[in-house]
Amino acid sequence: MGMHANAHIVWDWNGTLFHDNDAIIGATNAAFAELGLEPITLEQYRTLYCVPVPKFYERLLGRLPTDTEWELMDGVFHRYYTEHRVRCGLADGAAELLAGWRSAGHSQSLLSMYGHEDLVPLVRGFGIEAHFIRVDGRTGPSGGSKAEHMVRHLEALRGAVEPARTVVIGDAADDAVAARHVGAQAVLYTGGSHSRASLESIGVPVVDTLAEAVAEARRLAA
Repeated sequence: MGMHANAHIVWDWNGTLFHDNDAIIGATNAAFAELGLEPITLEQYRTLYCVPVPKFYERLLGRLPTDTEWELMDGVFHRYYTEHRVRCGLADGAAELLAGWRSAGHSQSLLSMYGHEDLVPLVRGFGIEAHFIRVDGRTGPSGGSKAEHMVRHLEALRGAVEPARTVVIGDAADDAVAARHVGAQAVLYTGGSHSRASLESIGVPVVDTLAEAVAEARRLAA
């Protein structure tokens, strides 16, 4: 059975299309250092990471950070990340996959929890903005879930996109939660913030490459 013309992918950015693991870990450890916490490895991060982000810090502190601690750590994280993201690039094959999905006549958009004003010029700088019918970054405070942002994102695409034929591709459990929140499906990618074991516990397809993610999205949207 062929795929409907209105099949749609909502892409995640950090850890999915944008391979920024090194900057994320460096920024996380810089934030931890402010409270005297020991640095963690990428594998430890993938095992422990969750949203809302203060809960992630709780797993390491043994308690939720205070409002003052959270503001301090969040500020340090974003300053470090902004400085070091320039060394990061798109995930392998990402640009070609975006072009291929678009040339096949299907739509795609981008929804990230990275700040909107920082996200848009970054996406534009990689020359991929034209592949998306909409690009949305986070507005408001950082650290929360993507679910309500997904509601607004799809609401803005009403008429062009059907949630039932939409597949969210991301690297975090929260991407699947956000997809379910709006009646969409999800495919989770192991190249970013979560371990395969933690992703498999969510109950959606888990893949090791973005090419596999697109193939799975094609199957789900058929």
